[in-house]
Amino acid sequence: MSKNLEGDFVAENVARRIAGDIAFNEEPGKSLKKWREYFEVSQVEIARLMGVSPSVITDYEKGRRAPGSKFIRKFVVALLAHDKSRGWSKLKELARLMGIPAGAIIDMADFDEPMSVVELAEIVEGRILSHQTQVTRQVYGYTVVDSIRAIMSLSGIQFYALMGGTPQRCIVFTGVRYGRSPMVAVRVSPVKPGAIVIHGPRGQVDPLAVEISRLEGVPLILSLAESVDRLVSRLRSRASRVNLFSPEV
Repeated sequence: MSKNLEGDFVAENVARRIAGDIAFNEEPGKSLKKWREYFEVSQVEIARLMGVSPSVITDYEKGRRAPGSKFIRKFVVALLAHDKSRGWSKLKELARLMGIPAGAIIDMADFDEPMSVVELAEIVEGRILSHQTQVTRQVYGYTVVDSIRAIMSLSGIQFYALMGGTPQRCIVFTGVRYGRSPMVAVRVSPVKPGAIVIHGPRGQVDPLAVEISRLEGVPLILSLAESVDRLVSRLRSRASRVNLFSPEV
């Protein structure tokens, strides 16, 4: 688990679900109290982390005030900051309950607008290995996966869900040696992603991977980005998501 809140896929997704539960609850004060108690933090402590007085927290929990988006963001970030100091015990528990595979998925987001496979290749600093007729396809978002952790930690059902949950998105497999394993996974999956990006190979990509790409009609791109961090940073530059941990939210 990352030591930072900002940029952490699991923390961001858990935070969004908590924030959504509060925002869409008919009695948001009760939801605030529920989450505060779940994270085992007192009104005094959450108030200190948020930089407000305990009476403010009481007012919100009793429904005397209606929380806006800025208050909810500060509240959720404070909960996670408290949990971080305790080794992320609640975050890990929630990630399991919500079906968020910690570690295997590095990042996930929608693009600010759909892009062609050619544009995607430019973003990931890659070259297209698939047949030319596939490059007109558009993709709507991305999921970046740590290939080794995915193999070691995801069940077969979870892996199929990853594939099936991204029919109009590209899946970016990092830590790849030759490219065969990701494309074999595509081959056996009943639902195909919009495109596959592999990051890691510096030599020849397995010809079988390219052939599977052709057979399945799934564009295959080899990213030559110098690092996974750079790859994710370039993808994020085209993402439409709002960062819960940004002070502007």
